Amino acid sequence: MAPHDLRRPFKRPAISDQQRRRELSLLRQTHHRRDAQLQARCLASSVLSLQSRSSEPVSDVGVELVPKSESLPEQESGALTKDLDVRQASRLKGAEARKLMLPEWMIDVPDRLSHDWYVFARPAGKRCIVVSSNGTTVSRLRNGSILHHFPSALPCGARTRDVSGSAQSYCILDCIFHESDQTYYVIDMVCWRGYSLYDCTAEFRFFWLNSKLEETGACGPPSHYHKFRFSPVSIYSCDQSGLLASYTGAVPYVKDGLLFYNKHAHYQTGNTPLALVWKDENCSQYVIDTDSKGQVLSQQQVVLELRDDGKLSTSDDPVVIFGCLDGEVIQMSGLRSGDLLKFDISVGGLTLVDGKLEKADLHYLGKVNRARIFADSYSKVMFQHMVRHTPLKFEDLLASISLSDDQENKPCDSEMVG
Repeated sequence: MAPHDLRRPFKRPAISDQQRRRELSLLRQTHHRRDAQLQARCLASSVLSLQSRSSEPVSDVGVELVPKSESLPEQESGALTKDLDVRQASRLKGAEARKLMLPEWMIDVPDRLSHDWYVFARPAGKRCIVVSSNGTTVSRLRNGSILHHFPSALPCGARTRDVSGSAQSYCILDCIFHESDQTYYVIDMVCWRGYSLYDCTAEFRFFWLNSKLEETGACGPPSHYHKFRFSPVSIYSCDQSGLLASYTGAVPYVKDGLLFYNKHAHYQTGNTPLALVWKDENCSQYVIDTDSKGQVLSQQQVVLELRDDGKLSTSDDPVVIFGCLDGEVIQMSGLRSGDLLKFDISVGGLTLVDGKLEKADLHYLGKVNRARIFADSYSKVMFQHMVRHTPLKFEDLLASISLSDDQENKPCDSEMVG
């Protein structure tokens, strides 16, 4: 069906305050500017893990431990100007590695989607942060464990004779590692040659990503000093043609939904409504959550965090409360504050009033795998709920763009005449 033949659906009732939070996030970033250079340096230090951090306690959740005998001598420790002990990077706590910009799930179509947003096909694979510095490159997963430690053609990413730049000249990339072609697909740039991009708009970050990455040779085939290939993804303005290209166009990787980025958004760590993920059966193998065997669950399941007062919350900031666990159950099960717990959403489902959750019919199943460090976000729970009942369809996205374009081009009914 051609885009202009689409029937424009009625406006979907709001099931969240996602649009309001988008507006607040944009407003907040104009009034709150961080020390972006310091933040980038701290992230690089965390991912590469300086020897001076090795005395900190080690989390045993989702982390690869390193024997103490592998520690470097004390004289080799220091700031970024010294050699970085990459082996000690595996001692990093999982919670300290949560430095990525995490998209919310699209449960409401953003206003001005065709004007203020980019879209691209999300590669299937392992989301990770990649840091190159002082002749080495490290990639680290969301849970804090190391994915790869390798030489790369990124600036200061390998110990070669022609390496240039000081030890401060590190790079930080937000990537997805695609297993089948052994490629790091770069979806965002956080820092380049020591220059922080945290407080730059997505529009500028994507421009730099495409122009700078190609210059390094990192997009070339693997070699002795370049173990894995890096590749940017094709990013489009989210008009009808861009949305269709992302959804139906051929890409060199397996698709896992679409990612939407607000053009004006800075790189905000943690969950943000200024980046969104959406998927359906045509652009992702897994839309509805499955069990360990890949089978679709008969009832939707959610993972929530147990709080001090027995309430059950999402991973959002601020959190969304889904209910409260009985004190007797907590005591008998030996549960503690901070535990991640799994629940079925029973026949009572989710009750929403004016776009806000009022009640959830939860059935306790037990604690989750220890490797997991996040509760579900509210947007993920609601997206999964929508997929099972009233999914947000691709046709709805196209129709919203068409409606937005018509409203932008609509002439004023009256014009003031002097």
